[in-house]
Amino acid sequence: MNKREEERLRKQKEKLEKEMARIEAMCVYEKEYDMCQYICGIDEVGRGPLAGPVVAGAVILPKDNPILYLNDSKKLSEKKREALYDEIMEKAIATGIGMVSPARIDEINILQATYEAMRQAIANLKVRPDILLNDAVTIPEVDIPQVPIIKGDAKSVSIAAASIIAKVTRDRMMAEYDQVIPGYDFASNKGYGTKAHIAGLKELGPSPIHRRTFIRNFI
Repeated sequence: MNKREEERLRKQKEKLEKEMARIEAMCVYEKEYDMCQYICGIDEVGRGPLAGPVVAGAVILPKDNPILYLNDSKKLSEKKREALYDEIMEKAIATGIGMVSPARIDEINILQATYEAMRQAIANLKVRPDILLNDAVTIPEVDIPQVPIIKGDAKSVSIAAASIIAKVTRDRMMAEYDQVIPGYDFASNKGYGTKAHIAGLKELGPSPIHRRTFIRNFI
């Protein structure tokens, strides 16, 4: 083995060790509740957009098979999120997705819709969690012990995994909507109020997936 190859392997090893240490540091809450067999992370995406559903993810990760590079989904590239989504779905003990429609958001407000999506995600798990690690919130009408963690998607691997599957699910859905409801640039903006989106909204009016309570200032 030549020196260049040795140096490459050394740097690769250092990078891997650094990532493993970072993931270890993100397992503080998982370690604190290690007496629980099934620790479930909960997170949501899509509270702020003008269009599309709010989506929640629930993930129970294995304790003996860590997934590297987990992080807050917003800090990851689309390519990295997609790769991690596949790995999470393959390795997780259980995953659940919940989503609430724009019409339901208008009916009950975005906070209650977020709670509803989270309850759906929990109900869609194939095993019942012993404890929930939630990103910032305490979910009403849930009889499982909960731990709300501020900025939890950067502090817990379970919550980070939930944020990734929720975001990938929602982003894929918005790209599909763009195919059947053109003119709002949903594939790019994912329903958020970008310049192109608002221009389309003013020209075409609201689509079936717009949140009427969110677009009053634009139409």
